[in-house]
Amino acid sequence: MMRERGKVSIVGAGPGDPELITLKAIRAIENAEVVLYDYLVNKQLLDYCKEGCEIVYVGKKNRQHTYPQEDINKMLIEYGLAGKKIARLKGGDPFVFGRGAEEILGLKEHDIEFEVIPGITAGVAVPGAAGIPVTLRNVASSVAFFTGHQCANHKTEIYWDKIATGIDTLVFYMGVTQAPRIVRNLMACGKNPETPVAMIRWGTLPEQEVLKGTLGTIVQMMEEHNFKPPAIFIVGEVVAYSEQLSPLINQMAESEIE
Repeated sequence: MMRERGKVSIVGAGPGDPELITLKAIRAIENAEVVLYDYLVNKQLLDYCKEGCEIVYVGKKNRQHTYPQEDINKMLIEYGLAGKKIARLKGGDPFVFGRGAEEILGLKEHDIEFEVIPGITAGVAVPGAAGIPVTLRNVASSVAFFTGHQCANHKTEIYWDKIATGIDTLVFYMGVTQAPRIVRNLMACGKNPETPVAMIRWGTLPEQEVLKGTLGTIVQMMEEHNFKPPAIFIVGEVVAYSEQLSPLINQMAESEIE
C-alpha cells in the first residue's frame, strides 16, 4: 500500500535570535520528520526536532552553496512524494529574498501539500535591534528592501535613479560585497554623500557588530575594519537616530565598531 504524499512547511526562522520565531514555526519543527535548514538559521532551533528527525543542511553563503537551488527543490519533492512531514527552515521570512516561492511552485507541480509560515525578516528586525527605526514620523515615511546581489539575467535590476531620491530608507540584504557598487550608483543618481548609513553584521545576536558612517565614507570604513558578511546595509536619515534610541533598547550589540 502506497503511503500518502507528505506535507512541506515553508518556515521563516526569523533574523537570528532563536527567541524571535513564531509558535507556529516551532510546532512545524517539532512535528517534522525531515528538516532542511539554511545557513542563517540559528542551530539552536534544531533542538526542537523530535527524536529520529532527519536533519539536512542545505545552506548557501557567499557563493558557497551546499546544494544548488534546483537540488533543494528536488529533495523537497522526493521527501513529499515519500509521505514525509518536512519543515523547510529559512532565515528571516521565506518570501523576502528566501526563494520560498520557487520551492512552492515545484511542490505544486507534484500536488504536494504545503503551508507557508511567515517569519520576522532581517530588514526590519536587525536595524531595530541596533536602535534604527526603518520609518520615523517627520523623518522617513517610506522604506524599501533590496537584494545586494544582482540577478544573472538582469531582469530585476534596481532603478537607481528612482530610489536614490524617491525613498527615505533603503535596506540592502547581502550588501557587504556589493557595497562599493551600491554606494557608487546611489551617489551617481543624486543621493547625498553625507547621508547616514549603517552596516550591521550578525544582527539580533550577541556577536552583533554595527559599523556606522556616511554614504561617502562607509566603503573605506568597511575596508579598515575588514567588515565581512553576513550583514544588512541601511541607508537613510533614520540611522542618525540610533544614538538616541540604542540605550533604550534591550537587545543591544555587545560590540559596536565606531
